[in-house]
Amino acid sequence: MDGKSGGVQSVTRALLLLRLLARSDEGHRVSDLARAAGLAVSTAHRLLTTLESEGFAQFDAEESLWHVGREAYAVGAAYAQRRNFVAPAMPFLRRLRDETRETANLGVLDIDHLVTLSQVESREIVRAISPPGGRVPAFCSGMGKAILATWPDDQIADFAARTGFHPLTSHSHRGLETAMEDIARIREQGFAVDDEEHAPGLRCIAAVVWSETGEAACAISISALSARLPAAKFAQAGGHVARAAADLTARLGGRRPLSAS
Repeated sequence: MDGKSGGVQSVTRALLLLRLLARSDEGHRVSDLARAAGLAVSTAHRLLTTLESEGFAQFDAEESLWHVGREAYAVGAAYAQRRNFVAPAMPFLRRLRDETRETANLGVLDIDHLVTLSQVESREIVRAISPPGGRVPAFCSGMGKAILATWPDDQIADFAARTGFHPLTSHSHRGLETAMEDIARIREQGFAVDDEEHAPGLRCIAAVVWSETGEAACAISISALSARLPAAKFAQAGGHVARAAADLTARLGGRRPLSAS
C-alpha cells in the first residue's frame, strides 16, 4: 500500500471512529470502538489519540471512556448554521415543545437519510430523543416522509428505486405501494406520522417548512412515546406541528406552492 492510500485509509477509519463516538453520550471503551470498527485495538487507540490531539475526541481517564470532542461539535454547529433556518427555528421549536410537552425537532433530507439538525427536549422525565446529527432512512422518518410528500410521484418512485427502504421495525415501509398510500395521507392531512417506524414505542408527527422558491427547505416534528401520543391525538398534535411549520415558513420568507394547497 502506498503512502497516499494509507493516508486515505487512516482518514476513513478515523471518521468511522468519530461517527461511533457520536452515537452515544455515555462514552465508549477503546476495545468496544475497535470491535465495532473492525480494527485492532492498537490501531483504534492510535487514531483516537490523533483525534484527541486535534480536539475531535476526548478521553475520560477516570472512567477510561472516549467521547466526542469540542471540535466535532464546532464543525457540526457550523454545518447547522450554514442552513440559515436553524437559528430562526428555535423559538418555534420551543413553542411547539411547550404546546405539546414533547421533544421538538428540526431536520433536513441529506441524500437518502433524514438528519436531525436541532432539537428542543421535552421536560418530561421520560422522553423520546433522537439526538442532533442522527440519521434515519427517509421512509422511516416522519420528517423524511413529510419532505418526500412534496415531491412529484415519479421522483418519489425514482428515489425509492435508487435508495431502497431500509426498514427498521415491523411497522416500516418495505415497498412503494404502502409508501405511496402514506404519501397520499400526508398530502391530504398536512402532516406526516412516523407510527413506530423508526423505533418501537416511539411516534413522530412532522410537517414541512417551505423555502422562498416553494420547495421543501426542512421539516419540523415532535417525537413522543407511543403511550403519550395515541392515534386519537394525531390530528391535534398534527395541527400544532403544521402551524409551527407554517409560521417558520413565513419567518423565512418561504411560500407554499399552489400545487401543494
